[in-house]
Amino acid sequence: MLKFIKHNMDTISGIEIYPIIALIIFFVFFAGLTLWVYTYKKDKIKELSQLPFEEELEMNNVSKK
Repeated sequence: MLKFIKHNMDTISGIEIYPIIALIIFFVFFAGLTLWVYTYKKDKIKELSQLPFEEELEMNNVSKK
C-alpha cells in the first residue's frame, strides 16, 4: 500500500514543501502556546482554579435555605 502512495507522491511536483510547512505550523503553535502559558498571570490562574469551588459553595448555600 505504501509504495502506491509513494509513487503518487513522487509524481506531484512541489509536494516536498508541505511537510516543511506542517512542521513550521506545528512548531509555531506549540511554541506560542508554551510562551502564553508561562506569561499568564498567576493571580488569574488562581482565580480560575477557584471557580468550581465557588459554584459548589453557592449550590450548597441555595439548597440549605
